[in-house]
Amino acid sequence: MVFERFFQDFRARPFSAWQIEITTRCPLACRMCVRQGIEQWQRADMPLSDFGRLAVQFTHVENVILQGWGEPLLHPDLLGIIRAAKSVRRPPAVGFVTSGKGLNEASCRELVLSGLDFIGFSFAGATAPVHEGIRVNSDFEELVEGVKSLEAEKRRRRSERPKIHLVFLMLKENMRDLPLLPALARGLDVPQIVLINLIQVTTEWQEAQKVFRCDGRSEFEELLSDTVARARERGVSVRRPLLTGCEAAVCEEDPLRNLYVSVHGEVAPCVFLHPPAAGTFPRIFCGKRSDTALVSFGNLFRQQIGDIWNSGAYREFRGRFEERSSRAGGQPFMPESVAESPGRGSRLPEAPGPCRTCHKILGL
Repeated sequence: MVFERFFQDFRARPFSAWQIEITTRCPLACRMCVRQGIEQWQRADMPLSDFGRLAVQFTHVENVILQGWGEPLLHPDLLGIIRAAKSVRRPPAVGFVTSGKGLNEASCRELVLSGLDFIGFSFAGATAPVHEGIRVNSDFEELVEGVKSLEAEKRRRRSERPKIHLVFLMLKENMRDLPLLPALARGLDVPQIVLINLIQVTTEWQEAQKVFRCDGRSEFEELLSDTVARARERGVSVRRPLLTGCEAAVCEEDPLRNLYVSVHGEVAPCVFLHPPAAGTFPRIFCGKRSDTALVSFGNLFRQQIGDIWNSGAYREFRGRFEERSSRAGGQPFMPESVAESPGRGSRLPEAPGPCRTCHKILGL
């Protein structure tokens, strides 16, 4: 097939991850969500038939993340989507992050039986008042019971999957709960916590809530280090981001091996470049507001991935990051030897235009 021929010179699995937005609908009204700053939100579900067009190509992908700007549990064909992704030859690992809204014993049983590989549960606090004050319309106890129910179903079926982790988006308003998070994870028998920064800032409230700094030391560094130590004592691993900006040669989204597919099939380098907005969306980057155009290099419902990936515009976009990576000696951040070498310039080659106003380019 054409797809096989296109990738014949690549490694066995050229893509590390495809992040696929299966719905843009969500029952919550989280204060840190990008939709708080977007007036014309595009609400839609990806039809199972369209997802099937993507699934036949998953043999070239290591991980498929069924996650965009909506709640995956709301998709009416979620189980069919998971099964479609797992039914291909050499299936990828499949999972998503969820608010846990509506999860019960029956749906937990279905998720375990579906073959789901991993699932992250989003917490905005380790206590109900803090969590519910940020994730509006969420019920903290319902979320906790959802994690417990899934773990119980895994034990009943003696299944190691789906692997469970907690996701905690750090805000000034919830940092007082951060030291309590390791005990919560241990109590839920969850082995890993993933801490993340507020990257896509669209409102003034969100701008004021960032715990990282674009330059200078964050006031929360010691608190974060203490939390990591507490987690280690309890046998819980923590994946944490930087709290101080440091120019990244290639951002953590890694557009050289990953891509994002919107609910309508549009292909972008990452989720931060294609929220479900009408044409443009607002951004506040290091205190400066701007409007950013949606990025798409093609549509996977109408085109082959090889044609999109190898298009001139997409190759040029990735070429910028390839140059930056080469300049930095393959390191994720610009080495001091490069930054300070006299006569060689103090910066990496410029990132693609849409990425210059994204906090991910600062390694955050």
